[in-house]
Amino acid sequence: MNVLKNNNMYKYLLFLLTFQFITAQETNVSSFLVVKDNVAATVLIDKNDAKVVSIAANMLASDVFYITNKKLLVTQKKSINGNVIIAGTIGKNSLIDKMISKGELNVNEIKGPWERYIIKVIESPQKGMEKALVVVGSDRRGTAYGILELSRMMGVSPWEWWADVKSEKRDEIVLSIENKVFDGPSVKYRGVFLNDEDWGLQRWAALNFEPETGDMGPKTYGKIFELLLRLRANTIWPAMHSSTKPFYSFPQNKEVANDYAIVIGTSH
Repeated sequence: MNVLKNNNMYKYLLFLLTFQFITAQETNVSSFLVVKDNVAATVLIDKNDAKVVSIAANMLASDVFYITNKKLLVTQKKSINGNVIIAGTIGKNSLIDKMISKGELNVNEIKGPWERYIIKVIESPQKGMEKALVVVGSDRRGTAYGILELSRMMGVSPWEWWADVKSEKRDEIVLSIENKVFDGPSVKYRGVFLNDEDWGLQRWAALNFEPETGDMGPKTYGKIFELLLRLRANTIWPAMHSSTKPFYSFPQNKEVANDYAIVIGTSH
């Protein structure tokens, strides 16, 4: 019998194929409630993790607050009820390491290479937690990129501060999470080269944003580094025109760069 000539049989086979495809797709996608009906998830990090993980977690909390006017609690306290976003780096987060050792979390695909991360939903990872949205990085930048990937999913632009790109206001945030591995970059060092800052960025920072330094200092660079993290970049060549003091003239600059896990280039 020619199946293609039998209309009913063709429809039945098409239905089966479509059903199998949809089922296969859906089994890898989970919903996660971030904010709904005045209830917000908690963000759990570890005190032993890098500073940039805490920075990214608080950036996420600020993004959620801007969208919903509800603030996520960022904490290191592990006894949490309800929905929780667990974010950490392999070997630096005890709860994540515990899930790995118990076989609840497979990190073989990201372990080793830098700046990779996994985002996955796990049901009831421990007593009291209803559902966990787990973000695991192969290193500190991978974890930060993974946390800020959640902001992207919520519709937050990397240019939310520098270009005043506004996010849509809404009462709830429910994310559809495809449990997947995010590969590392094909270009190892990626970032921006600050140039011609004398007519714009340096003058604005000195007069308006950071008058206490009269220049581009740690406060200005901190906002630039936030942008780099949101863009999944990792390198900056600082401003070097004669109107601007050298980057290392301000000791705090290098401290802020390390906090944000940003590599400093010095060629010009």
